[in-house]
Order: sequence, then C-alpha cells, then structure tokens
Amino acid sequence: MDSTRMEQKNKKKRGRKFILFLLVIILIITGYTVFQYYQGLQLADTGDKKETNYEFNGATDENGRINILLMGVDSRGEEKSRTDTMMIAQVDPKTNETKLVSLMRDIYVEIPGYQNYKLNTAFYLGGPELLRKTIKQNFGVEIQHYMLVDFKGFENSVDILAPDGIKIDVEKAMSENIGVQLEQGTQRLNGKELLGYARFRADQEGDFGRVERQQKVISAVKEEALSLDSLTKLPKMIGATQPYIETNMGKFDQMGLIKDVLLGNSSDIKKLTIPVEGSYTNGYYEHAGSVIEIDFAQNKEELQNFLNE
Repeated sequence: MDSTRMEQKNKKKRGRKFILFLLVIILIITGYTVFQYYQGLQLADTGDKKETNYEFNGATDENGRINILLMGVDSRGEEKSRTDTMMIAQVDPKTNETKLVSLMRDIYVEIPGYQNYKLNTAFYLGGPELLRKTIKQNFGVEIQHYMLVDFKGFENSVDILAPDGIKIDVEKAMSENIGVQLEQGTQRLNGKELLGYARFRADQEGDFGRVERQQKVISAVKEEALSLDSLTKLPKMIGATQPYIETNMGKFDQMGLIKDVLLGNSSDIKKLTIPVEGSYTNGYYEHAGSVIEIDFAQNKEELQNFLNE
C-alpha cells in the first residue's frame, strides 16, 4: 500500500515537473517572439509615412472562404499612387488550401462612377474600396479584406528573412526602371534586387512577364521561409514589415495569412493569372494609353471555377 502511494506521488511530481517544463518553454518561445517582433519594428524606417484609414466594405463569402486583396505600391511620399501589384489571396479554413490570383494592372475595365480605365487606376481614384467594387463588378468576386504593402517593407522583410539573399534564376539582364542592375544567371538577390526583378517589365513580355516573375518570387520566398533558420526570423520579419502595411485585418489574421502563404503544407500555392491565355487583345485609348482588352465572360468563368472548385 505504501509503495503504491509512493508511486502515485512520484507520478504526480513528474506530471507537475513536466507541466512546469512546458510552461517554461512556452514562456521562452513567447518572450523570444515578442522580443524579435519589437526588434523588427525598430528596424523599420518609415520617415514621413502617413497612416491612412481606408474604407472597405467587403461581403462575407457564402462558402466560408476568405479572399484578401493584396496590393503593392511604391508611394515615394505621394498623396496618391497606382498599384503596381494586384493579387487576390484566397484561404479556405476548411481545407487549409491557399490560392493566388494575379490581376494585370492594364486590364481595361468599368470603374463604378467613372469612365472605363485601367484596373490599377481604380485604386488611384478611390483606394482599396473602389478597387474592390471594380473587381466585384467586372469579375463577380467578393473580397473581405485588403492588405496594402509599401515596397520598402518587402525589401526589409527579405533582408531579415534571408541576409545572404534569395536564390533566383534571372533569365536575362535587367536594369531599366527597376533601380538595380541584374545580370543573367542563377544568383542570390537581396531585398532591393529581388523587388527590382519582380517589377521588371521592359521587354516583349511586358506585364505578363512581370506577373510570372512575381509568382516566381513568392514561391522562392516561401521555400526560404520553410528553412529552420528562417522560421526563427519570422517574428522579426513581421515586425519590420508591420509599419509598411495598411489593412483591415487584425494582427493575428495578418500572421495567419503569412503562415498560410509562406508556411502552408502544400508544396505549391495554386496560381492563376487574369486574363487567361488566348482571351485578350492589346488596345489603345487616348485617355488611358495602352490597355489590355479582355473577354470578360471567359475570364470571369475561369476565375470563378478556380476560386470555387
């Protein structure tokens, strides 16, 4: 009887020690995460960047999926700017599947309340809300959240995540209008160079080549983020990027999106580019310049099938 009681006491002691050990580990991890996050915040140099509270009235998706409008801008202190990058990221909480749709900025669209113009002009005229309305009117997609990222934040996050750069196969020499000079060949690019690579469009492929490179960059960043060494830097990266992000998502939702896009279980994020191949022609209008005129029925059907399959 005494030995049984003694054994029970020892089990309780071991149980308490194990719980204490877990609490200590959790505290250490939490402390490290918070410390790294605030270290990242201190690294951000926002200068005279002004905070803008944008209106956004996205409706809930009937299937429970979450659509986020991702926009990349290089504001350079201007009051207004056009979006250089426009994507819809979809996260399905039921399947943990992530999809990414790239929208060409020169698509000639109906902008509610304005004359027809390029898609990225909608943001210039009315911020994320008008861009959301424009996408809804032309493609029938409901978007619940937006995330506007200044390109400086992208540079910072890459340099923290991968101090030695991210491996990219640069398919040709690039320098025009990207602020850096890149040579052809496989190399490791820092944040500024990687951004320049993603933004290059001064060739025959134009915006289509740029969208393909943007998707290639996301895959390369994801691969880098999955390394054990990079995982420990994620809190610092998020902290350094935070001041450059404007969104209607809470911090936990933002971190969840980063987790889903960068650390998702699937080896590849499903991707789509609008317009789809064979569904567009090049056009020109005096008030808008060179544009992409698309078959809206075909592209709307392709987009709906992709997001709802």
